[in-house]
Amino acid sequence: MEVKHQVSLAEFNTFGLSVHAPLFTEVTTSLALQEVLKDPRFKNALILGGGSNVLLLQNLTRPVIKISIPGIRIIEENEQYAIVSAGAGVVWHDLVMWSIVNNLGGIENLSLIPGLVGAAPIQNIGAYGVELSDVFHNAIGIGRKTGDSKIFETKDCAFGYRDSIFKNELKDEYVITTLRLSLTKSNHKLHLEYGGISKTLDEMGVAAPTIDDVARAVIRIRSEKLPDPTKLGNAGSFFKNPIVLKSKAIKIAKDFPNMPAYTIDENFTKIPAGWLIEQSGFKGKVFGNVGMHKNQALVLVNYGAATGTELWEHAQRVMDAVLSKFDVELEPEVNLIN
Repeated sequence: MEVKHQVSLAEFNTFGLSVHAPLFTEVTTSLALQEVLKDPRFKNALILGGGSNVLLLQNLTRPVIKISIPGIRIIEENEQYAIVSAGAGVVWHDLVMWSIVNNLGGIENLSLIPGLVGAAPIQNIGAYGVELSDVFHNAIGIGRKTGDSKIFETKDCAFGYRDSIFKNELKDEYVITTLRLSLTKSNHKLHLEYGGISKTLDEMGVAAPTIDDVARAVIRIRSEKLPDPTKLGNAGSFFKNPIVLKSKAIKIAKDFPNMPAYTIDENFTKIPAGWLIEQSGFKGKVFGNVGMHKNQALVLVNYGAATGTELWEHAQRVMDAVLSKFDVELEPEVNLIN
């Protein structure tokens, strides 16, 4: 095990924030992770994947374990489905592309989501009408205190909107090392109703879309809206789309008839956070080194040498404005790390 001291995390977080960790090590196998977790120096370590869903507010006082466990393979299949196993260190989009090349459907709508596979069940990642929980088979985690391996089935994960048991009751208790998905081999069910996918497919001249066509449409949409974090520091969507009482959504729609909204059930409605932020005047507006992106108001951007504190202060500014204008509370999707 190689341990490094006073390591800059600039290349390990997509905001590009140059904060430092006192100790740093990288693991590429579950066994290596179990060994590191036994090391008293790495007690209470920050577990870091792709760094695409964290905002590092300041230099860390705790060590970092970087998860880089590789590998994608089919471990079980029948005529309809294949169970695909992927290591926690696999880039999520690479898994999506691998699945499409192998004609395995179910995650094409999740193309180009930043981050690594290990974070996917923790966040219950989702986009364009599909969530990870829709295709989840199980996951393997290592207990941080015990070092024991445990398999988590769907019923164990308490999946919700951008939520899971790993963000609540089991927060910081387990490190995900392997994710297994149940993907279709034929008769793929395509989800085209959300986020302009059908319109984009029409523009592409696709009348009978395949899973590859859907992925290409999603990639086009996301590429037009979302900045490349290698060129402009960001963590993708910074806020969750708020789910409000239907009565509140109706009240807002009276003043804003063009408000986009998605029915959750008979009592609740989802309103796009990006729309709320844009209506509050923040889309494309720059405050020093920070701002919400010009093409997607949901994306908080580091335009220069911003600090984590500056980014969080701007996020709070946006949250306060939306609350004042719409009486809707925005909740960060990104994890704040002190």
